[in-house]
Amino acid sequence: MKLTLGFSPCPNDTFIFDAMVNGKIDTGEFEFDVVLEDIQTLNVWSQEQRLDITKLSFPAFFSSQHYRMLRAGGAVGNGVGPLLVAKKMVDVRDLAHARIAVPGFNTTANFLLTYTFPTAVNKVPMLFSQIEDAVAHEEVDLGVIIHENRFTYQQKGLHQICDLGAIWEEREHSPIPLACIAARDNIDLQVQDAISALIRQSVEYAWTQYPEISGYTRQHAQAMDEKVMRQHIELYVNDYSKDLSTAMDAIEKFQQIHATLLNVEC
Repeated sequence: MKLTLGFSPCPNDTFIFDAMVNGKIDTGEFEFDVVLEDIQTLNVWSQEQRLDITKLSFPAFFSSQHYRMLRAGGAVGNGVGPLLVAKKMVDVRDLAHARIAVPGFNTTANFLLTYTFPTAVNKVPMLFSQIEDAVAHEEVDLGVIIHENRFTYQQKGLHQICDLGAIWEEREHSPIPLACIAARDNIDLQVQDAISALIRQSVEYAWTQYPEISGYTRQHAQAMDEKVMRQHIELYVNDYSKDLSTAMDAIEKFQQIHATLLNVEC
């Protein structure tokens, strides 16, 4: 059985899926046609049901009517939230008038910005990897950064205004649900369970090879410093990546608050 599979080229995702898509573990009857795209592109594609299996930001997953969450491969954790940064220090009381770059409207990053600062409505969507430079060149007043940019923004002369994830954790006493892996709902449940098991096996294989970073991860990380690759993997790949069962309370709380804010905005 051949299935289309979409995830990001970021080190945490290539680390998770490397063994599964590159023949390092036995995938049995399954073959995967892999597409690597940024998370917001995958979020948008899910509305078209373009892929059989895909990574999705939780807000995009909650809005989807055609995907079911798999138990493995997701991103949930503590200390993993997006950061709000600027070129110079900003009074957060002025955010209602600020232009803020976000990595897509369907992302957890955008949701946490709204959750923390409901009056911050002047948002500029752009590719996550372009946000640092946009803030540094003053094309926008602030930016919400994710992924490896949380380790590099200071090198661009930027300042952290707020850790949006830390505020969620402090208020809700809950880890942050960032993203999940989801399968189209017309895929047999036994197949979905088998894919979850393969993803878990792929993660476990990757950790047996660590701290070695595979060529697959290096290839897609491109010019990223090796230290940043390791920081990225160690922050975003954890026990939840193997099994989201213990994160269900956090995910349900996130969904309830997301629905409440969505209704308020409407």
